Amino acid sequence: MDGVSDGAVNPGSVPTAYAPPEGEPVDKRKNYPPAPEPLPVAVPDNHTHLDFRGGWVTVGIRDALDAAEAVGVPGAVQVGCDVQSSRFAVEAAAADRRLLAAVALHPNDVPALAERGELAGAIAEIDELAGHERVRAVGETGLDYFRTGPEGRAVQRESFLAHLEIAARRGKALQIHDRDAHADVVDVLTSGVQLPDRVVFHCFSGDAELARICNEHGWFMSFSGTVTFKNSTDLQDALLVADPSLVLVETDAPYLTPHPYRGRPNAAYMIPYTVRFMARHLDRDLAEWCTILADTTRRVYGEF
Repeated sequence: MDGVSDGAVNPGSVPTAYAPPEGEPVDKRKNYPPAPEPLPVAVPDNHTHLDFRGGWVTVGIRDALDAAEAVGVPGAVQVGCDVQSSRFAVEAAAADRRLLAAVALHPNDVPALAERGELAGAIAEIDELAGHERVRAVGETGLDYFRTGPEGRAVQRESFLAHLEIAARRGKALQIHDRDAHADVVDVLTSGVQLPDRVVFHCFSGDAELARICNEHGWFMSFSGTVTFKNSTDLQDALLVADPSLVLVETDAPYLTPHPYRGRPNAAYMIPYTVRFMARHLDRDLAEWCTILADTTRRVYGEF
């Protein structure tokens, strides 16, 4: 695919230059934030979307990973949301050793696939892609009741269960997308189905009670830049409750840019802002906290 080995167009450092479309007013919110101070111990980004454009700039994979590596983010997990982006994730991870891949069908896309009679075929292709050596997770899959109404919930659950089976059978981690569906996600996971060894709540959005449930079951909680938002008190309480050995960090780039750059494009090089917030909130030494996060990332996904 275009951009897999190198991509286009911008400097290898933080992509600050941009050109708005002709006739569109300049909006600095569409510009990338400045690079943070490098982390004392390298911490990977365990969930990103390099194929999604964040602002006005198209950033190549090599440039994005160079910028991340320069601030102590040595690699990332490139995550698929449909067949096309899952193919991209595999190709990108094969082209640059700083990337690992995750493949899946996003729950919001599942109802339309089912309506067209394409869901079974799409799941079969995800299964095939999941066999690749650079694929370390099946995801993002799960349940989303924010964008999909009650009429789509049964088929979302069907797809979620199919992805669970693929992850367990192939020995991959599972990355869960859970939006406004905490109780039903937990219900699926505790329904007696075989689970993979490593279950990750991507972009953890629960409260302290969900964190306690994750602790009890050994499920991993991946915190994004949302934990830094001033109004995210439930998330911040959850972080205090979460077993430190079950905590991960991600960007979900180009979305969920951490404070103080909320609303601007996100990228893997922004991980240090979130990591530093987490260390302060937990009153942990920064280097010690980085080491914990890095070790946990390797436990879940293996070596890059």
